[in-house]
Amino acid sequence: MQIDPHEPPLSAPLRLAFDYTRSVGPLLGEFFTALRERRIVGVRGSDGRVHVPPAEYDPVTYEQLTEIVPVASVGTVLSWTWQPEPLEGQPLDRPFAWALIRLDGADTPLLHAVAADGPEAVSTGARVHAHWIDETVGAITDIAYFALGDEAEEVPPPAEGLDPVTMLVVPTSLEVLHTASMPESAFLRALEKGTLLGARSGDDGKVYFPPREANPATGQTLDQFVELADTGTVTTFAIINIPFAGQRIKPPYVAAYVLLDGADIPVLHLVSDIDANEVRMGMRVKAVWKPREEWGLGIDNIEYFRPSGEPDAEYDTYKHHL
Repeated sequence: MQIDPHEPPLSAPLRLAFDYTRSVGPLLGEFFTALRERRIVGVRGSDGRVHVPPAEYDPVTYEQLTEIVPVASVGTVLSWTWQPEPLEGQPLDRPFAWALIRLDGADTPLLHAVAADGPEAVSTGARVHAHWIDETVGAITDIAYFALGDEAEEVPPPAEGLDPVTMLVVPTSLEVLHTASMPESAFLRALEKGTLLGARSGDDGKVYFPPREANPATGQTLDQFVELADTGTVTTFAIINIPFAGQRIKPPYVAAYVLLDGADIPVLHLVSDIDANEVRMGMRVKAVWKPREEWGLGIDNIEYFRPSGEPDAEYDTYKHHL
């Protein structure tokens, strides 16, 4: 099968996101607990300098640091740069300055946002103070931003009975514009039409599904495209019993590698319409497609694979594809 090499590659925005969760340890735990109480603390090093944010280990001796030192929520701008077009997730949704701020009582600068009406309002040496969010949680974002002026904000007394901060959850995301390769674009366009497209290597004859640019063993270009059946054989599988964040299917369910008839590389997909404990290696399966009006540019056009009712495949027919 030939594809049109003049057809432009597909591209689409891709967002990868997850919550990064970590334990903060005793020193940073005090720092974040203080932020929740609208206070700022640092740590004293062996040379007498006070580090804000706290350094867990001394930059001079590399020994663990433990002496907590309170500092002011007011400080001086040491250097700055203007952010004319804020990005999603940044402290302010209007133009602002990023600044290195040395708080009174500290010796090292803290990077944070400074709210100002324009770049002409910010200067090296400017005095600024922390502006706190209404409901603090124990994170650096409890400081909404720094405002111009050297008078600290009045803050309410800290809430009583709260446990110290021991864990930190940071939502993390990355957005890119993904441009598919020619084989990948051909594969996706075929899926939109209900066709499973593989690519055959001209040197060893192996058929790769999904298609890729080159044979990974020889580096030879894969430019022979073949249509594959939507039936295949389960090679290996896992029964998912443990729930996790973002899971869309209620456990237990089966994720299996399915070797499509005519392919040499199995594809990972779901196996359903059968009790999880009855799924087995060699079981013959057939794709269950979503309704035609729900098809898009993705392998999820196949909702899952189900037993086809055929006799199991002999182990020798797929043992080299595990």
